[in-house]
Amino acid sequence: MKLFRCGLISFGISVLFLISAMVLASEPFGELPDGSKVEVYTLTNKNGMQMRVMNYGATVLSITAPDHDGKMADVVLGCDTLDGYVAGVPYFGAVVGRYGNRIANGKFTVEGKECTLPLNDKNGGIECSLHGGLKGFDKVIWDAFQKTGDNSDTLVLHYRSKDGEEGYPGNLNVYVVYTLTDHNEWVIHYRATTDSPTVLNLTQHTYFNLTGAKRDILDHQMMLNCGHYTPTNAGLIPTGEIATVEGTPMDFRTPTAIGQRINEDFEALKLGGGYDHNWVLSRTTDSELELAARVKEPESGRVLEAWTTQPGVQFYAGNFLDGTLTGKNGVKYEKRFGFCLETQHYPDSPNQPNFPTTELKPGETYTQTTVFKFLAE
Repeated sequence: MKLFRCGLISFGISVLFLISAMVLASEPFGELPDGSKVEVYTLTNKNGMQMRVMNYGATVLSITAPDHDGKMADVVLGCDTLDGYVAGVPYFGAVVGRYGNRIANGKFTVEGKECTLPLNDKNGGIECSLHGGLKGFDKVIWDAFQKTGDNSDTLVLHYRSKDGEEGYPGNLNVYVVYTLTDHNEWVIHYRATTDSPTVLNLTQHTYFNLTGAKRDILDHQMMLNCGHYTPTNAGLIPTGEIATVEGTPMDFRTPTAIGQRINEDFEALKLGGGYDHNWVLSRTTDSELELAARVKEPESGRVLEAWTTQPGVQFYAGNFLDGTLTGKNGVKYEKRFGFCLETQHYPDSPNQPNFPTTELKPGETYTQTTVFKFLAE
C-alpha cells in the first residue's frame, strides 16, 4: 500500500493545479426542491469496475465489483432516483461532516468558545448532534471536477462550509477526491482548511453488501485490526474509556461472521442494537496507510479491505434498517442488510480530552486518506 504515499503528498500540495486540469463529463440525475441540478459522474477502470457518484452529498450511488468468477455486481446500498435520497435515507454513500458521528448534547468548546449544534439524534432518551446536524455535508451540492488518467479515473469534489453553518465556527474549504484505480481500489483523499478554530471529522458512509444485495450481511467474515474499542452510554456517546476487546464479542482480530455473536448478552451490543461502535486501530505508525478491516463474503468470494490513516473505524452492521426503505431494483433493505466501515477520529472527541484531537486551526491543513480495495478469492 505504499504506492499511495506519493499521491497523498502531491494531493496536499497541488489540488488546485489538479482541478485546473479537470474535464467535466456527467449526466443529469434530477433536481432538488430548490431547483438545484444534481449530476452523476461515472468512474471506470480497465478491469470493468464502475463507480457512480453524484454531487449531492458527494454520494456514491453504485460500485460494481467482481466475484471469484469475474461476475460483476453492485455491492453498495442506495436508491434508483434522486427522490429516494431527498426523501430521507440513513446517509447511503455520502460524505458526512463537519463532524462524522456523535457530539454529546450538541455542544463543545474550542479555544474558550462554546458552540451549540442542532440536536438531530436520540438514543436511550439522550440527545446529541449526529453526522454534522440537520443539513450536513450529505445534504449539500458539491462542486465536481472529473479527470480520466492513464491508470485511474478521478473525481474532485469541493464544498465551502460557511462560518456558523450548523453551529460550527469558521469558513471551511473542503476537498474530497475519489479515485478508482486499475488495482480495483477506491482511494479517498480528504483535505480542508479553516479561517477560524473549529473541529472536523470527515468520513464516508457507504453501506456495503458483498453479495450484490441478495441477502443480509450476517455471514460476511469480518476482521478488524483493532485491540480496543470505545464503550458508550445509552445515547451511544463514548464514556471516555478505551476498553480491550479481549474475551468479548467485540473481538474481530481473527475473521468472524458478523452474525455469529451479534445478539449475545453483552452490554455494548444491547446498547447499540448490535454492532455500531468505534474501534481503535492497532496502528504501528502515526500517519501511514494501515489495514483497518478485511471482509469476505464466502459464497461470491468477494473481499473488501479498508486501509486508512485514521485512528479509528466505526463498524456499523445496519441495525436500524427495518425493511421500510426500498432500494435499488426494488429491493427492500431489511435489518442488517448492509455494513459500514467509517474510518474516523473517535465520536465526541471535542468533549473527551483523552481522545486524539479533532481541532483544526487557521494555517493548518486537515488531510487524511482511506482506501477501499476490492478483491476476489
